[in-house]
Amino acid sequence: MKLAQLINKATQMTPKVVAVAAAEDSEVMVAVSEAVKKGLASFLLFGDEEKIMELLSVNGLAVMEDKIKVVQAANEKEAAALAVKAVSSKEADVLMKGHVSTATILKEVLNKEYGLRTGNVLSHVAAFEVPGYDQLIFVTDAAMNIEPTIEQKVQIVNNSVNFARAVGVEVPKVAPLAAVEVVNPSMRATVDAALLTQMNKRGQIKNCIIDGPLALDNAVSQLAAEQKGIAGEVAGHADILFVPTIEVGNVLYKSLIYFAKAKVGAVITGAKAPIVLTSRADSAESKLNSLALAVSAV
Repeated sequence: MKLAQLINKATQMTPKVVAVAAAEDSEVMVAVSEAVKKGLASFLLFGDEEKIMELLSVNGLAVMEDKIKVVQAANEKEAAALAVKAVSSKEADVLMKGHVSTATILKEVLNKEYGLRTGNVLSHVAAFEVPGYDQLIFVTDAAMNIEPTIEQKVQIVNNSVNFARAVGVEVPKVAPLAAVEVVNPSMRATVDAALLTQMNKRGQIKNCIIDGPLALDNAVSQLAAEQKGIAGEVAGHADILFVPTIEVGNVLYKSLIYFAKAKVGAVITGAKAPIVLTSRADSAESKLNSLALAVSAV
């Protein structure tokens, strides 16, 4: 499946509502414009009403009762709070970050009164369309959890599996990544990968196939796996690349974008609703891809 196919699939679903916190951002508004034109979703835009209206006009849009509503907020904190409350109260199905800091919006997401906490770990899942690779490849967690414990890793795997299944991968193949393919007690990533694999085999982690540790080449290249004598259902065919730390995830994420010229969409999972928490530096195309992923996962 390609990201364009995912966008098309999302437009065929029951219409969803996206609450955007601090929507006065030009790249966000381009993504909103494309999403509305494609029939992907309708939007509640919270923030500086005057600036939002200007950006709507620039993008050939106007306030439409069934597609776009603008709600004034005094500052980014209030915009984030109002957007989170809209999702919490079921007025909206998806939360999206606009021109607001990640710390500010996550503080509202974790608010004990009206936030979107479930008790589970929040984690980041990115879907990449890599030139020359014939399927979407998911990467987790490149943005939220710094050095997760094995208990947290189980939840991160479950989040990514649930997400991949929601967007069409029936039984995701998960590759816990490490530098080598054998268990080395001195390398925690290999030990945790083996534990995740065994937990999967014993039914403690369901709805997926896990096999690791695997180095990146053996996870995505059947030829590389065969040359090293690595067999199994995951080797060379991974759907989800599970990274051991945020540094590994961050480098892999940015390498795919800047060196491989991959297209990407990303979502925060583990909350009551999907959260589109893209970087301010991300393109409008990436934001649109992220919206399609989030809408598909509701």
